[in-house]
Amino acid sequence: MAERSTAAVDVADNSGEEPLAAGAAKATADGVDTQNGRAADGPVLEKDGDRISAAPAAAPELHSGHKLARRYRLEECVTRVDGFSSWRAMDEKLRRAVGVHLLPADHPRARSVLAAARSSALLGDPRFVQVLDAVEENDLVYVVHEWLPDATELTALLAAGPLEAHEAYQLVSQISQAMTAAHREGLAHLRLTPSAILRTSSGQYRIRGLAVNAALRGITSETPQRADTEAIGALLYAALTQRWPYENDAYGLTGLPKGVGLIAPDQVRAGVHRSLGELAMRALANDGATASRQEPACTTPEELAKAVAAMPRIRPPEPTFTAPPEYQHTTYQQGSYGRPTPSGAPASPTVVVVPPPPLQSRTGRALKWGVAALLIAALGLGSWQLADTLLDHRSPSDTGTTQDDEPDKTGDDPKAAPVPLPVKDAAEYFPDGVAQNAEDVANSHDNDPTSYWRTKRYNDGPEMDTSFKAGVGIAYDLGSEQGVNAASIAFQFGGDHTTATLYATNSLSSATPISAMRKIATGKTSGKKLDLATETPVNTRYVVLWITAMPKSGAYEFSGSGYKQAITNVSFSRHS
Repeated sequence: MAERSTAAVDVADNSGEEPLAAGAAKATADGVDTQNGRAADGPVLEKDGDRISAAPAAAPELHSGHKLARRYRLEECVTRVDGFSSWRAMDEKLRRAVGVHLLPADHPRARSVLAAARSSALLGDPRFVQVLDAVEENDLVYVVHEWLPDATELTALLAAGPLEAHEAYQLVSQISQAMTAAHREGLAHLRLTPSAILRTSSGQYRIRGLAVNAALRGITSETPQRADTEAIGALLYAALTQRWPYENDAYGLTGLPKGVGLIAPDQVRAGVHRSLGELAMRALANDGATASRQEPACTTPEELAKAVAAMPRIRPPEPTFTAPPEYQHTTYQQGSYGRPTPSGAPASPTVVVVPPPPLQSRTGRALKWGVAALLIAALGLGSWQLADTLLDHRSPSDTGTTQDDEPDKTGDDPKAAPVPLPVKDAAEYFPDGVAQNAEDVANSHDNDPTSYWRTKRYNDGPEMDTSFKAGVGIAYDLGSEQGVNAASIAFQFGGDHTTATLYATNSLSSATPISAMRKIATGKTSGKKLDLATETPVNTRYVVLWITAMPKSGAYEFSGSGYKQAITNVSFSRHS
């Protein structure tokens, strides 16, 4: 594929960068970006409200087909700006698409990019787009990261309109929890823009460019937690209003009117969820002031995550069903098929379609008698079979009492047959902010025994250390409120032992603690299957499967030896 022109390149879903159109950047004085901090070196370029440092080194002149480390084949350049380029590439060893950032080894920020990439790779949190490799080779520095072909940029979602309240809630909840985990490890993003947020097909939000995007542009901040918190507030504000909360237009969004300052989201757009609007204002740099009350500002992602968790529950929208059009009898007319005649136009002559006359010929009479004979034969055969069935069901003593009058002692009672409850959606449940394998949640209910959702491995067990991690689990959405009686869980690993509990909860969110849920059933097994059941059904739409003990197993595929578990399939049912 030929390389695309830098001036006309489109924003790709997974590049991690936005292209800079020719002539769109301008040199400015060194200063502090209100969202992303200060550029670290030299004069800056200003684009979409971000300040990025100008680099004297030019991006390497590479073309499609060039191969790095005899493995990564460059396919399409998606960004070439500020002395570096970003590509979609193919990992020929693993046969998968990847993203690659490239810059000269003598670039003034090459060392900091390598350090940021290696630090980000050590985090290993699935809520972030993972760094796969960071290498200096042949006068080049390149960073290889995941490429998510099924994910959509938040930029594209907002181009279609503001997000509904439940989706905006999921956005701020997941992003704030993920950034809380990153800051605990000493990692900041500093460039949390709409193009850095991806929504997967399963509804999970993932963050790309942790530490790396800022290092590529030389962005630093003396208050990284505050900078990232304000950036999350800006994302929430944009999700609610489809407007950027600053005066300048950015990321395809219109900025606020000049000279009016920061105004509450519900003053920008009618119908904004009030609590979410207040939360956005608390995260933005306005001392926590809102239109309705005074609340302390959220200055760290952890404070913001706690504020989200303390909010009243936001229900997902109920599915809407469109009624089918009412059936209308059609009057067939020549040339018009029952369409009304336009006003003032001469009426078309109506031709009445006369049904054909009944069969009166000799052949017709023979056909009618043949059909009648077939019907009589069919009725006779049916009557004979019915009589034979009744005779077969009479008791041997011919007392007149048929077996149908007695209870069926050999068959199961149809009223006791379980009714399956299909899973409509699922999300990993991790109230401590540390997920296990969120991208593979769908594998736990796809009825495919070869696919699975797995936990990480732990050194202590089988009971999980509550001081470190109380448990691991998945929240399932049954689509509507159901009476849940039972669940059947198929595990990947057997051994001593697995303990699992079902809870009724109020959403797929991890914000609701286990202590606030209603227990449905619990059980323990040393095998690979666990059936949980309760006599009294519990009415709920959302069910959490919570695992608190896991067996010790050896190395398996991508996981080393340790206490761990994997779920190959979960099914729910009720008894009528």
